[in-house]
Amino acid sequence: MRLLYRAISFSFLLCLLLSPLTAQDQDNENSGGMDFAMTIELGAQTFNEDDSTDPVTYQSLSLYPEFIFGKIGVGLALAFNYRFVDDEGESSFELREEDWVPEGNQSFLDLYLPLFRYVRYGYKGDPLYAKIGSINDGTLGTGFMMANYSNMLFLPEQRIIGLTLDLDGGLFDFPYVGMESFVGNLAAFDVLGTRLYVRPLVTTGLPLLENLQIGATYAADTQPDALYEFTRTTEEVDTVGMFSMDFIQPLLTGDAFTMALYGDASFQPGNDEINSGLLVGFGGKALKFIDYGVNSLFLGDNFVPFYFDGAYDLFREDKYLIYSGENSVAGYSGWQAMLGFNLLTDTLVFKTSLDGAFAPDEAQPSTLPHLRSTLVVGEGLLPGIFFDVTYDKRYIDSFEELIDPEDALILANLNYKTGPAIITFGYTLRYVPADGSWETTAKLSSSISM
Repeated sequence: MRLLYRAISFSFLLCLLLSPLTAQDQDNENSGGMDFAMTIELGAQTFNEDDSTDPVTYQSLSLYPEFIFGKIGVGLALAFNYRFVDDEGESSFELREEDWVPEGNQSFLDLYLPLFRYVRYGYKGDPLYAKIGSINDGTLGTGFMMANYSNMLFLPEQRIIGLTLDLDGGLFDFPYVGMESFVGNLAAFDVLGTRLYVRPLVTTGLPLLENLQIGATYAADTQPDALYEFTRTTEEVDTVGMFSMDFIQPLLTGDAFTMALYGDASFQPGNDEINSGLLVGFGGKALKFIDYGVNSLFLGDNFVPFYFDGAYDLFREDKYLIYSGENSVAGYSGWQAMLGFNLLTDTLVFKTSLDGAFAPDEAQPSTLPHLRSTLVVGEGLLPGIFFDVTYDKRYIDSFEELIDPEDALILANLNYKTGPAIITFGYTLRYVPADGSWETTAKLSSSISM
């Protein structure tokens, strides 16, 4: 009970510290668009406990307050997972201690930073954009090294808090320079990267060329085995680091159709050798709601394209074995195609990407096609129902393999809403390369939004 008291007291104090922001707007409704929202969720969640071979189910009470003041937004995630256990014939209340007490290599930051679901200033594309919290679209430059990296793959067992920060010199009337940066885990500082770019011709007035960007990117994983222990490597796990040079040249900038030409030369200095790759492509928007892109890939031996992608945290060891030279893959020329659309202001969203070699070889799995697709059906399109589903599938050597769950990651959330109440069923199926096992996580909950 003492643990429960401390957890509730800490959560109450956190909300109390943020509540004066809300009060400001109550005094002046036109002061900057202040808003407050709260979602209360009741349900059950399963956790893969270290000392148990089977998932353990807990009842859960979760509070999700959000404070928005102008361009500033703060969202909290206060979850209380509990169960009633039989102790010598008597039922006793047990709060899940792992949520509140650090253990093993965990630190205070590992546990309490995730209480901040997000802290945001501005929006993507603004001269200044910053977000701390759960991030599923970490991208730098062309995405050749980091594209849609997600730190959310271990929810609900582990919430990881990251940082993304974009700063354009135009904010200071100096549009020649800009910066993009990303940290996947602020507690561990493992996956991180930054891109610096210049616009050397921005004040020349030359058509198209004034928008040319030339950039340099560095990305790294300082602790590749931070999330799970590597079992197949025979050497000490070291830092993964890589760098690239790129250019982005807008060609069409109209309202109905945009297009940019881009290129990226990337280098991965692993195992005393510098492995290299080249990407050249074009992409943009059509009719304001269709996203498209086509890339050509020219990859040297042991070069891993899109190293930090949406499923990286589940395939860290596979990629590290290639980067370090313990596994060897031959270089190849390949392709990547991307297509997506966004209708009715995020009500219906679909995006997919497919990449592979021009001449795939079953004996070399890295050359086989890789598919990642996401479908989001938001509120209002179907009566009372909204959902999202993501399917990430690697090493596709036939049509039948496309639907084989091996080497795949499946994420899905189905919601049913009636009045202010929402019932949610969440399901995650993921392959764990460390031991060749499967992990499934199921979540059933009901919530009320205010």
